[in-house]
Amino acid sequence: MAHDLRKQRPIAVDLFAGAGGMTLGFEQAGFDVLASVEIDPIHCAIHEFNFPFWSVLCQSVVDTTAQEIRQRSEIGDREIDAVICGSPCQGFSLMGKRAFDDPRNSLVFHFHRLVLELQPKFFIMENVRGITVGEHKKILQALIGDFKIHGYQIAENYHILNAAHYGVPQSRERLFLIGARKDVELPPYPQPITKQALPNNFTNQNLSMLPNSPTVWEAIGDIPEVENYSELLNRDWIIVEYGKPSNYALLLRGINTLVDDYAYQRHFDPRILSSSLRTKHSLTTIQRFAATIPGEREPISRFHKLHPAGVCNTLRAGTDKYRGSFTSPRPIHPFTPRCITVREAARLHSYPDWFRFHVTKWHGFRQIGNSVPPLLAKAVAAEIIRKLQVLPHKPHFRQQLGDEKLLQLNMSQAAQYYQEKVKAKN
Repeated sequence: MAHDLRKQRPIAVDLFAGAGGMTLGFEQAGFDVLASVEIDPIHCAIHEFNFPFWSVLCQSVVDTTAQEIRQRSEIGDREIDAVICGSPCQGFSLMGKRAFDDPRNSLVFHFHRLVLELQPKFFIMENVRGITVGEHKKILQALIGDFKIHGYQIAENYHILNAAHYGVPQSRERLFLIGARKDVELPPYPQPITKQALPNNFTNQNLSMLPNSPTVWEAIGDIPEVENYSELLNRDWIIVEYGKPSNYALLLRGINTLVDDYAYQRHFDPRILSSSLRTKHSLTTIQRFAATIPGEREPISRFHKLHPAGVCNTLRAGTDKYRGSFTSPRPIHPFTPRCITVREAARLHSYPDWFRFHVTKWHGFRQIGNSVPPLLAKAVAAEIIRKLQVLPHKPHFRQQLGDEKLLQLNMSQAAQYYQEKVKAKN
């Protein structure tokens, strides 16, 4: 009996869940993320498509209680191992005004409230590094102080982690705050497994022996050129023959699996290239993109042209629908004079090919740019698994993905879908 208990998958709750990068990373480390809370109905629909066997609460964390999370998922009265959160970052971001009175800043205290209500053994909060400087540091310090008062330990030297040090072909620095209940041991931050450049947090460690993180071309080089498929002007998927994959691409295509990947396998046709709707560029734009040197910015659009032998620059989401829906700069493909596709961005973010995004490019890029790269989340989650002293195990059965209609809903359709779901349960 004791052996069975040790092999049981620990459970987690994801707040501000988005499309599910953090959820997937924790699943890959061996967690069951039984409940997720997300306010954006389009994100909820995508989350539900990729994780149809768990519960999504499509509502604001402001209106959410611990009791509701437990009742509307399979958690019930079970003890929760981790509450995870990639909280809204715009109010803390180093870009824009960074106004201290941005109301979104207070949302982070609803994460605090729900952690105290749910009383998990551990919590993880991810945010942009902008929260660690200036006026915003006061919010972070207040948050840490309040957690300590209520019985949670927090690593004093909180870390900025770069995704490129955890097998992701993207330079992306984010703050991770790790907390632990007084009765459990605080986990360490994960040590880098790949190198891009020597980060400040790990100056005592010799990174020179580490392998390089995957390059841009190792991430996307086997994906056939979308410009050759006229069908992709009108829909986001097609059946293709892929090129020769790198070791990294073999993992994301599901041909190979990491020994420490404990995610559920998904039913998925590996011949399908999805999330690949083409972009129609003007002739002058194409000429400008073609003239840009890889690794440099195109002078007019300021788009970054990817270097095939380097890593991707930080993928960003753009603004939300309340701020005018500005498109965030999308990188230029290293060889073809066009912006990368949503699938190419997903590869650069460490999402597997079975993971689908909204059919529109704007939503798809937003879902990726707002999310935690799964491999980075997995590295953090693995440290928590060790402290839980459970043996992570990989289930032998395959999970179905959700209804493809979820990928196509517009904002009002998605909102109505979740309103009707709540009514049906009541």
